[in-house]
Amino acid sequence: MSDDSLIIYEEEINKIDAHISKMIKGAEAKCALLVDKDGHLITRQGFTHSLDTTALAALLAGSFASTKEIARLVGEPEFSVLFHQGKKDNIHMSLVGERSILVVIFDDRTTIGMVRLYARETAVELSKIFEEMKKSVKDDNGISNDFAAQAEEKLDDIFQD
Repeated sequence: MSDDSLIIYEEEINKIDAHISKMIKGAEAKCALLVDKDGHLITRQGFTHSLDTTALAALLAGSFASTKEIARLVGEPEFSVLFHQGKKDNIHMSLVGERSILVVIFDDRTTIGMVRLYARETAVELSKIFEEMKKSVKDDNGISNDFAAQAEEKLDDIFQD
């Protein structure tokens, strides 16, 4: 399996969602998204019904990518946190490990300090989940050798001449 791809199963998504929900509650944020650096939405929590989360995920990843280039121009390897302030809503984005971006959307019911605190704690927990997932990968296909052998046998049985 390449380092750029990761298979996330339901069990991991449930763990991720639990951490993100806890963060939203603690920080009193409106919602949060977990996005991979390619712009794919991994999961979302909170009040996202009025958002086009697919488009938002792609644009946020693009924003992070362009900011990485800005960081390089000023001598930084990467900016790990971005913040956008609006009249009503604000967006806090932070890196989670090497491949994901945690996005928190919040309003004036909370402060940027609270969001940063909870987002930092959540990023640490999510990084641990991603590390566990990487360790549990069995081979290059993400499938255990035993399962692959059994599947090959069944396919041979089905497609025998």
